[in-house]
Amino acid sequence: MRYPSPLQPGSTVAVTAFSSGVPSACHERLDIVIQGLRDQGFKVLEGQCLRENHAHVSAPAAVRTKELMDFLLDDRVDAIFPPWGGELAMEILPRIDWDLLRYAKPKWLVGFSDISTLSATLTATCGWASLHAANLMQLHPAEQDPLTSAVFSVLSLSEGGSLAQEQSACHEHVPSNYAADPNALLALCQPTQWQLLSSGRLKGAVQFSGRLIGGCLDTLGLLSNTPYLDLKHLKSLYPADGLILFLENSELSPTAMARMLWTMKLNGVFEQVNGVLIGRDGSSKKHEKSLSHVAALEQVLADLPVPVVYDTDIGHVAPNMPLVNGAFAEVSFQDGQGCIRQTFR
Repeated sequence: MRYPSPLQPGSTVAVTAFSSGVPSACHERLDIVIQGLRDQGFKVLEGQCLRENHAHVSAPAAVRTKELMDFLLDDRVDAIFPPWGGELAMEILPRIDWDLLRYAKPKWLVGFSDISTLSATLTATCGWASLHAANLMQLHPAEQDPLTSAVFSVLSLSEGGSLAQEQSACHEHVPSNYAADPNALLALCQPTQWQLLSSGRLKGAVQFSGRLIGGCLDTLGLLSNTPYLDLKHLKSLYPADGLILFLENSELSPTAMARMLWTMKLNGVFEQVNGVLIGRDGSSKKHEKSLSHVAALEQVLADLPVPVVYDTDIGHVAPNMPLVNGAFAEVSFQDGQGCIRQTFR
């Protein structure tokens, strides 16, 4: 695994939107978080694919791809912070020169949602570690949530470094509206409770370890076992460690989520992992379905021979525990409390 250099004052951060751009109503928020990067001592390069959003994207696919590739290949750049995710990052995958990136100096790619379409594939195809974490638009300089602010602690680790993080105390109920309040901070008011699938109770203890890989189920479920996200191949590179798969749902209904998980199961994805972490369900849509999201998980994953922990701090319901694709992780869950230790090895 190739870990990018630690981020520190003086490092250069590029900001580009290779999926959805930022409309004018949210430019004030964007300016605040970019200034927050500068206030930490980072040099900021602002891309051209950023401050517009048409048909769900910041620019045509060819333009977005070129800007992203330019930043990925520029050795002056230490990290890339897209403002947020989106829906159509998948269309740039065939345009990226993956062979060229395999020999390039790795840079941090930071964020979640559609960003994981690129970050997980960078890890799986090029061996670059990448960071699944809060998006740049959530990184307000005044944000005090420990898991959100831990983004910069993780990025400052050197190879061989280690960091343990415990589950949050509370999570978000209603997401922030940056157009209405550019200075909005996370409102964490719902008690957090990680759950062990099919335990039937909160008490229980599981421990498992492996190399982390994962992201947004909506897109990674479609990419699994393609050349972009071949977990069998990735596992073969680390046979002694194995893999931990983490997934989070953005917009899938319970039945759509069940179909996606079944597709992954039938393709043998879950045969490659030592354990599964599922984030809190992020779908805000009202689904008139008799099947719940938890029931969908139970129907598809309850018979797996590995632990499945759900309602974890991953994804669209903040806070978002920073997880490094490619890092070795040790997960412990006991008496309803979860902890993940990551080591850059």
